[in-house]
Amino acid sequence: MFFSRISRQKSKLSITLNSTRLISSSIPSSSKLEEYSFKPPHSLAGGGGHPHRNPNPNRNTAVGSEVKQNKKKQKPLYRPPSSLDRTGLKPLRTDIPFDFRFSYTESSSTVRPIGLREPKYSPFGPNRLDRVWTGVCAPAVDPTVKSVDGNEELELEEKRRKWREAIQGEPLTSAERKFLVEKCQRNKTKRQINLGRDGLTHNMLNDIHNHWKHSEAVRIKCLGVPTVDMKNVCIQLEDKTAGKIIHRQGGLVVLYRGRNYNPKKRPMIPLMLWKPHEPIYPRLITTVIDGLTVEETKGMRKRGLAVPPLTRLAKNGYYGSLVPMVRDAFLINELVRIDCKGLERSDYKKVGCKLRDLVPCVPVTFEKEQVVVWRGKNYCPTGVGEFLNDREYLDRSQGNSDSECKLLSSGS
Repeated sequence: MFFSRISRQKSKLSITLNSTRLISSSIPSSSKLEEYSFKPPHSLAGGGGHPHRNPNPNRNTAVGSEVKQNKKKQKPLYRPPSSLDRTGLKPLRTDIPFDFRFSYTESSSTVRPIGLREPKYSPFGPNRLDRVWTGVCAPAVDPTVKSVDGNEELELEEKRRKWREAIQGEPLTSAERKFLVEKCQRNKTKRQINLGRDGLTHNMLNDIHNHWKHSEAVRIKCLGVPTVDMKNVCIQLEDKTAGKIIHRQGGLVVLYRGRNYNPKKRPMIPLMLWKPHEPIYPRLITTVIDGLTVEETKGMRKRGLAVPPLTRLAKNGYYGSLVPMVRDAFLINELVRIDCKGLERSDYKKVGCKLRDLVPCVPVTFEKEQVVVWRGKNYCPTGVGEFLNDREYLDRSQGNSDSECKLLSSGS
């Protein structure tokens, strides 16, 4: 019985082996699966021989070459055009008669920096402008080429004056001015340009000319640090745009383009691609104030922070009445504190710098978001009787008559 069982098991094993050989040999070597890069498992390898042996190596290589040839070449990835790529393009040439700066109201040509925070890299981009960037501005006259007489600034001023007179033409009548002012009111139009903490920037000039395509006058709303010196804002607006301010009420200004202005012949204004780093200027706060000792300076700073605040500046507010308030406060107290909580540090530093030049006064400290100024030992109030009304602007620098330069809120 035992031997019979063993013989039966051997017969079953032989039957299963023969069946697997028949199945493996039944799959033809020239199957269509090979054309579709099908790799059979080792158990289904043809011929029952070695599992890794290729029965028809020439066919596989031929099929592989056909597959490689049928494959399409991959297209290169899309690369958007770069504004910095100036290959084959000439630099832009402009005949605008003034130096290009990032901000015309917050930077002065009379104050020279003591250093630069970055190399002299033009914010207009490489090889995009025919002017050289000095780190502060792009001058209209090449600084390396100077004439013998040295009257470049006078020639630029004369050219700018003639350019402005040719565009303005005859002055507006009272009825025309009133019509344009009414047309720029908020209930009439939503077009407006916001002049913020950076002041009148270079790219804003292009925005003003874009608005002048659709209307003769544009409304400009001024807020923030530049409103401390609104007279400078008005002068720079008229000087850099060749326009005319026909209305001013607080920080709201209406700028007229001129009778002979042609939008198709507008000046070519190249745009700055990024904001340049501000250069390094001398420190506003010195360790020792001139005329005082170290102990007196420390005591003055402590007393200045303890003085009741004159006013509190709101963020992005209108600061046009700040200079008269400080002048009036100096008639009673020698120290004045202005609360600047919520403002950026660079903003209230600019406020202190403007007060130093306009009042004039001596900045004492900027600690704890406060601006403390001192009137000095020999203080003499300036500008007595010369304060301009909030709704009136008189441009004495151009020598115009009072009736032409006054900007009344009524527009007449």
